[in-house]
Amino acid sequence: MHLFRVEAVKFVVVTAMIEVEWSEAIRRKYPEPVVLVVSCDREGRPNVMPAGWSMVTSAVPPMLAVSIGHRRYTHKLIEETGEFVIVFPSEVMGDLINYTGSCSGRDVDKFKEYNIETLKSKYVKPPLIKDAVACFECKVRGKLVTGDHTIFAGEVLASYVSEKYKDRLYNFGDDRYRTIPRE
Repeated sequence: MHLFRVEAVKFVVVTAMIEVEWSEAIRRKYPEPVVLVVSCDREGRPNVMPAGWSMVTSAVPPMLAVSIGHRRYTHKLIEETGEFVIVFPSEVMGDLINYTGSCSGRDVDKFKEYNIETLKSKYVKPPLIKDAVACFECKVRGKLVTGDHTIFAGEVLASYVSEKYKDRLYNFGDDRYRTIPRE
């Protein structure tokens, strides 16, 4: 004798999937986290660029990775020095993200031009950015060439958080950045 009854379960397909070009489908990724990547040339002159493709890759040791296009000045600097700082931008840094993504550090000293306030790093040459939610000093421990980008995996040597800012910015597409409210 059975003590339970099995009933048929109906599944209803609410929507259908259609095949589209990759460029159309990938736009559905928004909102996505955005970071600033700070690097330095061999003389210690800093550069910064926004990046949408970053991630945690290890907890022990702590590691972060960022994907940088081969033609970017930041790519050249990280290749040469083997170090970078990942910055989680705060709500006051939206204009900074747009500005630093609109010009190349080959042509412009972004830190002077935009009056970016920095704090000295402890283990790497690239500085921290003052109004960030968090900053991570990283030393390159591995890299992977993936088409037109290189993924740089950096061991986190030091981590910092703001006492003032808690919510980081996300990219909502079309140069629109805002925080996501915490519940």
